[in-house]
Amino acid sequence: MRIIVYTGKGGVGKTSVAAATAARLAKEGRRTLIMSTDAAHSLSDSVGVQLGGDPVSIAPRLWGQEIDSLKETEKHWGEVRQWLTSLMNWAELSDVTNEEMLVFPGLEELFSLMQLKRHAMSGEYDCIVVDCAPTGETLRLLSYPNVLHWWIEKIFPYQRRLAKVARPVAKMVSGLELPNDNVMNKIETFVRELEDMQKLMLDPDMTSIRLVVNAEKMVIAEARRAFTYLCLFGFNTDAVVINRILPKEAATGYWTEWHSIQEKYEREIESSFLPLPILRIPMMQTEVTGLTMLERMGEAAFAERIASDVLHRGKIQDIRKEEDGYVLDLSIPFVNKDDLQLSQKGDELTVQAGPYKRKVLLPRVLMGRDIEGARFTERKLSIRFGGKSDE
Repeated sequence: MRIIVYTGKGGVGKTSVAAATAARLAKEGRRTLIMSTDAAHSLSDSVGVQLGGDPVSIAPRLWGQEIDSLKETEKHWGEVRQWLTSLMNWAELSDVTNEEMLVFPGLEELFSLMQLKRHAMSGEYDCIVVDCAPTGETLRLLSYPNVLHWWIEKIFPYQRRLAKVARPVAKMVSGLELPNDNVMNKIETFVRELEDMQKLMLDPDMTSIRLVVNAEKMVIAEARRAFTYLCLFGFNTDAVVINRILPKEAATGYWTEWHSIQEKYEREIESSFLPLPILRIPMMQTEVTGLTMLERMGEAAFAERIASDVLHRGKIQDIRKEEDGYVLDLSIPFVNKDDLQLSQKGDELTVQAGPYKRKVLLPRVLMGRDIEGARFTERKLSIRFGGKSDE
């Protein structure tokens, strides 16, 4: 089973690249599903077939789906939403515009992504290609399970007990209906399912994330930030795809300057993202819509490669035993040393890289050990842990 997730800055051609990959996989004999979790769906236009909330056949061994986020939200959040509605009515905030407040930012996209787990476990497909939202939204989604796990383990049990005790008093005194057990169970079930989905996405043998870029300054800058984040959270990025490369014929005439600019940024992409494979897709002679053009694009992207292969494996996290303790190595590219911050509380390590923050539950071998020092060299943060406090 393979899951391939495409993300990138808006406008780089991410949907076309994802659809071209799916078409290539189907040609390779894989039962393939291409699914869009982007709220602004354009997958139907790309494949030339009207897609819906359930998988639709596009070609032999190829299905497509544009997930209905409203339907998925009702499925996973219906009871919670009903309680939030009653809460807002109690607070006399029942204006129709407040409907938007009943689902927290990013949750609709997450509900859509939850279908990934169901399809992966169904056995109906060999490969799933995900056309994700543009980079910023995707990164926010990928961080949610990490935050929610901490909340469900550290805070939620106390909130649940408090609500159970205070529920009858609150209703009697103020008429406020605190969330009942069904609402609490729905929240906990959602978070647990989200954790299961994240386990699939963190499995480097199953899931690869591929960054789609154009040879442009701002696009490359955003791709670097995305790669930093993906490494920080342990996701395996196995390729960078440069889309819309001008052909050699464009080296003269009107496009000469653009051709030179692209060549410069191609070299920058190669040096920045080594040792990741760089896949190149030329500017196609006509717009990329329909299966024929998608297959042509997939052939250009993968050439002699097999699209379903894991194209690169890199250790994001490693633990080394040394004479006087252990060293935890974390791969964090494209970040300045001054932007890194570390803090430790018990067996929980917090790593902050610029605006991104990750909480790491220390593996058993590091539990009870305090940080003695850290250094950052060659895109790698090495954290030294001493002996245990009882040694």
